[in-house]
Amino acid sequence: MRLQGKVALVTGSGQGIGRAIAVRLAGEGARVVVEDRSDNTAAEETLARIRQAGSDGCVIGGDIGDARVDARVIAQAVEAMGRLDVLVNNAGIEKRADFLDVTEADFDAVLGVNLRGTFFTTQAFARHVQDRGGGGAVVNISSVHEELPFPHFASYVASKGAMKMLMRNMSIELAPLGIRVNNIAPGAVKTPINAALLSNGKALDALLGNIPLRRLGRPEDVADAALFLASDEAAYVTGTTLFVDGGLLWNYAEQ
Repeated sequence: MRLQGKVALVTGSGQGIGRAIAVRLAGEGARVVVEDRSDNTAAEETLARIRQAGSDGCVIGGDIGDARVDARVIAQAVEAMGRLDVLVNNAGIEKRADFLDVTEADFDAVLGVNLRGTFFTTQAFARHVQDRGGGGAVVNISSVHEELPFPHFASYVASKGAMKMLMRNMSIELAPLGIRVNNIAPGAVKTPINAALLSNGKALDALLGNIPLRRLGRPEDVADAALFLASDEAAYVTGTTLFVDGGLLWNYAEQ
């Protein structure tokens, strides 16, 4: 039980990668706070799976793109669970548009959740860690697109590129508090956000041709990496990105 006695909060854990991470951490002993945009049936299903894994937790709803909500989410989590040891910044959105057609509203929405949410949720978490005496781990779910261009998703790559530098900066500033900060950069993973791709046989075949391991990732692949970075096995790992992409980043070519 690598996380026995620990409490983790996973944002956007009502489905997909977030749910897989929440359940994986629970299976290693962590009590888990399930955070989603609202206390909905999907979030409650994640909590049910956490309990099936032999642990417990709670559900907290809130728009992670609002800094005031971020502070409230952390405060409510601490009140409900007594403390927090691990923060997984998983919540994220993307909006497809040609660069010339991106609206200010869509740009603000993507940067709000993906970057502002990570920034201010981590800030509130770090203040809690400071108050309780130090020690903790932050795992940001980034993307191969913190390095790799993604035509028609300019706001998304802007958020993930910024997340890379934010992670590096936070890892230095928060090290005196004993907080490690790392990114996980998934490649193409079978999640609801990729539903359109999965239903397009030609596009899917082209993508698989760019992946040396010749398969899409599973949410569990990312969850295993998150468990490592959250655990003491990664006690000397901070300020870095772990790519979980089947080799996509180093074999990618536009079709």
